[in-house]
Amino acid sequence: MNTNVKKDERCLRVGVLGCGIICQAAHLIGSSKAKNIHLQAICDVSEELLNKMAAVYEPDSIYTDYEKMLADSAVEAVIIGIGDQFHVPCAKQAILAGKHVLLEKPMGVSIEECLELKKLAEERGLLLQVGHMKRYDEGLQYAKRFKEEKMGEITTYKGWYCDSIGRYTLTDNVMPILYSSSSMKKPEGNPKAMLDRYYLLGHGSHLFDTSLYFMGPIRDVCARYIHKENLHSWLIDCNFESGAIGSLDLTVAIAQHWHEGCEIYGTEGTVYAKTFNPWEFRSSVVECFDKSTETAFTPAAFDGQFYRRELEGFAESILEKVPCTGATAQDGIMIMQALIATYQSVQEGGTWVKLKDVKGGL
Repeated sequence: MNTNVKKDERCLRVGVLGCGIICQAAHLIGSSKAKNIHLQAICDVSEELLNKMAAVYEPDSIYTDYEKMLADSAVEAVIIGIGDQFHVPCAKQAILAGKHVLLEKPMGVSIEECLELKKLAEERGLLLQVGHMKRYDEGLQYAKRFKEEKMGEITTYKGWYCDSIGRYTLTDNVMPILYSSSSMKKPEGNPKAMLDRYYLLGHGSHLFDTSLYFMGPIRDVCARYIHKENLHSWLIDCNFESGAIGSLDLTVAIAQHWHEGCEIYGTEGTVYAKTFNPWEFRSSVVECFDKSTETAFTPAAFDGQFYRRELEGFAESILEKVPCTGATAQDGIMIMQALIATYQSVQEGGTWVKLKDVKGGL
């Protein structure tokens, strides 16, 4: 029996699909710590991994068969943290079984499958949220409020996501011990065979989500790409539907510390945000400059467990019937459009590509 049941309040009973890295390091821990989540079930095809995770997190039930977990009436929602190619098919199964879904980013691998999934969730009145956890970064949340309330007309957005050559040394030090198994389910082929697509899909989704979170939809992009040895870099110009302009930098991996953040210029103020490697669980350090009061300040933001905060927001939307505070299915689709448009722009020699015109996938 799960000893972490929160008996003093209504909890969302979730089933976690997958015992791989992201679920071990984020969603299983987050489910156990979240104030309004009860870990009802865990599912993985690897009995070895499943039993290890069950011993630690003590769900009410364990399954090696996903369909059997979906048939469990006690499971109200499913957290899907498996390979990108499996995201949409497994989310579709959950929605057809009447379960709400928190789906790890990226939402899918093609525009068409994401559109179909969004429509299916809407038809059944179920929440489909995409796991862009940085929307639950306290520092970024404060910066968004400041931008909307104090900064006047926004003209310019600059964002950067630069992975570091020291990333794996850092993550080995701060992440829990991660287990693998030869019986883990893996996608067909080698996802890393084309690193430009792999990095763009995996890392670029964070870069575009942060810009979308602050600035709203992007109208079009124009991208350049260079690859030398182990360094892959994209510089992306973009126009937002609001009329603001932007520039984005995606680089894997730079010879310095993790370098991520954004800067936003408005007629009445400026925001600068420095974001850390997610596995440090540190909120972004934000500097807000208020023209009207001629002050600059940095808010305190102590709670950097954004995976737990994401799950609490997901549960609150379902239990309290309030709007989704995370990335919606429509957000997930717009991020996919931006990623594909970037790839297409590079392939076409740096042409401007409208997001509404892109089709297919990566």
